[in-house]
Amino acid sequence: MNKLKGAAILGQSGGPTSVINASAAGVFLEALKQPNITRVYGAAHGIRGILNEEFYDINQEDVKELQLLKTTPSSMIGSVRYKLKPLEVDDSEYKRLLEVFKKYNIRYFFYNGGNDSMDTCNKVSKFFKDSGYECYCMGVPKTIDNDLWATDHCPGYASAAKYVATSFMELYYDATVYDTPMVAVVEVMGRNAGWLTAASALASYKNAGPDLIYLPEVPFDMEKFIKDAKAVYEKNHGKVLIAVSEGVKTKDGTYVAELGAKNLAKDSFGHSQLGGTANVLANVLKEALGVKVRPIEFSLLQRCAQHLASKIDVEEAFNAGKEAVKAAVSGVTDYMIGFKRHINNGKYECEYVRIPLAEVANAEKKVPAEWIINNGTGLSQEYIDYALPLIQGDEKAPLEDGLPRFAKLKKVLVEKL
Repeated sequence: MNKLKGAAILGQSGGPTSVINASAAGVFLEALKQPNITRVYGAAHGIRGILNEEFYDINQEDVKELQLLKTTPSSMIGSVRYKLKPLEVDDSEYKRLLEVFKKYNIRYFFYNGGNDSMDTCNKVSKFFKDSGYECYCMGVPKTIDNDLWATDHCPGYASAAKYVATSFMELYYDATVYDTPMVAVVEVMGRNAGWLTAASALASYKNAGPDLIYLPEVPFDMEKFIKDAKAVYEKNHGKVLIAVSEGVKTKDGTYVAELGAKNLAKDSFGHSQLGGTANVLANVLKEALGVKVRPIEFSLLQRCAQHLASKIDVEEAFNAGKEAVKAAVSGVTDYMIGFKRHINNGKYECEYVRIPLAEVANAEKKVPAEWIINNGTGLSQEYIDYALPLIQGDEKAPLEDGLPRFAKLKKVLVEKL
């Protein structure tokens, strides 16, 4: 039995979701109950907050507000896009982290994020171990992209998928109202994996979705795209609704978004900052079809729409945080909490499993090729069967004056020692 006593800290990294705060609630509320955890901190803006010695004292927060984190979108303690350099290139930040952890006797480290975040957690864990500093490090998954390796699905995906599917259904009814042509190209988040764009097929499952779906798993062919759109335009009397991932690329590896911009800016992880794919394709179709084409970009709405959060997603995100703490205090380190699906008597159940961080770090899980049908423009029933159980139920924030009551944290910064 692990007897190590010390403080715990949670950091969050990457794009926020509508349920990342639910994971934080799971970590904080469980950590506050553990006798081996002497203090609970929340890093202000992830790993950078720890480097800068800026973190919040969660012990001073009201439990009611921490519970409200379950239905509060985005990252209440702040996220960051910051990638540690390889240890062999520069070890100064690792030494700084060790200095801070020792100073505040932090013995439990939880990092909540996607691929790059799991890489960070893995690097920190290994450095501490090699330095002889006992600290239990656990990854808590998060990403609307649903592309973390070795887990059935990721917290944040189901709620974002529910938003995408619902929005497409609403767009479908709006787009078919007039007796005149209506063509719309809708851009959905997804750099290398098309899981979120695939969610538009859930709307099609309800006969109110896009006619054509383009994922980054399939090389994008502009001539084929125009031909596909023309065929639907003629068949549907001028009505065409298209879903496209922001990260679709041509066969030579060029992002379609780059066709409308000279150079795409890079974030601190080195990823191209995408956006504008719908505009590029709308202009192409406007010229090809000779009609007005509407480009629509869901942008940040798809990841912060807590009003459409899946109850399953909220509960699993919360439980992932709790399970990470339970594992750490029992002496487990260098793992991420993952999800394993079970169907018992037709009912979906989730088992929480521990996946080595080294297996998850920087690895991507894409939509299976066999699920992409209709010559690369649709999704099979296998995808529908995969996604439907995840979007069930609602868990919305309580209302106050008719508006959502989100958590209000005091965010008391810990005094620097």
